[in-house]
Amino acid sequence: VVYEQEGVFIHSSCGKNDDQDSLIAGILRVIEKENEVVVDWRPLDETLDTSNILCAGKDSSSVVEWTQTPKEKCSRGADRPSSYEAEWDMVTTVSFKKKPHSNGDATTHKNGESKWSFLFSLTDLKSIKQNKEGMGWSYLVFCLKDDVKLPALHFHHGDSKLLIKCLEKHVALNESPHDERVLLVKTQKSLSQSFENLFDEPSYGLLQKWKKDPYIVTMGRFSKVTNYIFDSFRSSDPSNQRRPPSEMADFLNDTIPGLKINQQEEPGFEVITRIDLGKQPEVSRREPVSAEEWAKNMDSEGRILDVDYIKRLIFKGGLCHTLRKEAWKFLLGYFPWNSTKEERAILQKRKTDEYFRMKLQWKSVSEEQEKRNSRLRDYRSLIEKDVNRTDRTNKFYEGEDNPGLILLHDILMTYCMYDFDLGYVQGMSDLLSPVLYVMENEVDAFWCFVSYMDQMHQNFEEQMQGMKTQLIQLSTLLRLLDSGFCSYLESQDSGYLYFCFRWLLIRFKREFSFQDILRLWEVMWTELPCQNFHLLLCCAILESEKQQIMDKHYGFNEILKHINELSMKIDVEYILCKAEAISMQMMNCKELPQAVSEILGIENSSVTPDSDPGEDESGAELSCPTSLCQSISTPVIAANGTRDGAQQMSETQSLTPA
Repeated sequence: VVYEQEGVFIHSSCGKNDDQDSLIAGILRVIEKENEVVVDWRPLDETLDTSNILCAGKDSSSVVEWTQTPKEKCSRGADRPSSYEAEWDMVTTVSFKKKPHSNGDATTHKNGESKWSFLFSLTDLKSIKQNKEGMGWSYLVFCLKDDVKLPALHFHHGDSKLLIKCLEKHVALNESPHDERVLLVKTQKSLSQSFENLFDEPSYGLLQKWKKDPYIVTMGRFSKVTNYIFDSFRSSDPSNQRRPPSEMADFLNDTIPGLKINQQEEPGFEVITRIDLGKQPEVSRREPVSAEEWAKNMDSEGRILDVDYIKRLIFKGGLCHTLRKEAWKFLLGYFPWNSTKEERAILQKRKTDEYFRMKLQWKSVSEEQEKRNSRLRDYRSLIEKDVNRTDRTNKFYEGEDNPGLILLHDILMTYCMYDFDLGYVQGMSDLLSPVLYVMENEVDAFWCFVSYMDQMHQNFEEQMQGMKTQLIQLSTLLRLLDSGFCSYLESQDSGYLYFCFRWLLIRFKREFSFQDILRLWEVMWTELPCQNFHLLLCCAILESEKQQIMDKHYGFNEILKHINELSMKIDVEYILCKAEAISMQMMNCKELPQAVSEILGIENSSVTPDSDPGEDESGAELSCPTSLCQSISTPVIAANGTRDGAQQMSETQSLTPA
């Protein structure tokens, strides 16, 4: 609470000053809550503790408050598989209750005086009207951006100037040229709510939040975009409406320390002359792998006969849904590919016991213990908030008292026990949700999620090393693929590819429909046709949008807005074909730069050694780190889905650019 004032009244019946019932006494507070600042007024007799207020956004689900009830009989106990030991009954007992809350930013209650209570975020504030009444007190009227005017607040026991000073620390207020009583919120510093507060404050404040936790800022707010984004980095002087790209690079480097993209003179960077990759080959995809095909590739003991063959089939067509529950356990590394059915049953029993022992650790923590464990409290708070807004339109998670939500919550809490150093970071619920949906089993979903997090761990670490490396690698690949497009992005202060941050962080989870994500992820988990195939998916999407971005001369704002609005509009099969074609295009190149070869994990005798610094005819240069990933041998996947199993890329001399 950064501001609190008692004696702030609402006059519920204007013109009846002698009628005491028309005056509602209340407390006005300004509260800093994570990534936003809210203004809250409520009557004095309302006993709600404002420290527990959770404000639901206009596109969010209502808030769920979780309570642990160890003695309550679990309603799901009867449905639990027989492999679950009876001794774990207490552990799985969880209930939750719905907190009464509206689905908007300004909350209106409907019982007695509490109907006057309201709460709103400063990012929704449009203007403040202030005035003085004859009897001496001042009053303020808040007007929100959707032109909703809240009830006038009358300061009977204090001056409203202190409130204005407090608000000016978070938003810029300017006197209206048409009415000196009206203070307008300046857009350059308090941007439109349609970006959902990603840049809801001056650039310095944004920088501090990014440094503190870039994931919460990005994942919690990166839903919509306005045309005002870049204004937070510009001064109000019309003559200075563009910042030099070097300053933007400095800003991003301060935000993500160590992020260096296309900085030609940085030590450890290789400058590569642009080469002609030739035309992209035509690529087609096949039908998903059927249960019959899967069964044919398994011996009598349940052992996979030809792992490479089955991976190629999955890469080219994905899996039919009935197979996913079994096949994903292999793809994610929970089941060894060479294991028998009996060995897998023993493994599952052992992993079940291990899981519930970890679950018991957090389930048995008393309220008194948790009061002295701030990290566990923080993890629990963030998980409870995220669980309530993860894939709630999916039938598996929709509605009230949904067991899917309980499982989502419990698995994430147990993961905190498994990896307490990392704990929970916002965005991890997005990675778990499809896995739990497919597994329909708490234990299997947990261990598959653990395997997936082993791949994604660096994305969520505090130093953001995984994100830095991937953004640099993506820049390198995109520049090789289309140096002209890269140069255009740089000219629009977008060369650092920040708009791809969410794609990389949670592997396109919010860019494709739920069913498409199941297909995309299982294809990526085959690790074919090369290392870091997800970066080629990014290249495929960007290359598909290049024409519109360049033809319409999109600037920084428009590029960010356009890329963000691609969400749920991308054809997954088309992008998979295009990304595979790009991989073939690069693999077939006889002069593939060493840095690109390392990113894709290709060992090729035709790869060029580190080139001398130089430029091509257009003056375009390629820059990338010389040591980003270890090189591995990768089988070649042709357009028709066949594989030359006897040869590695270093031996493939007959391939020529298409």
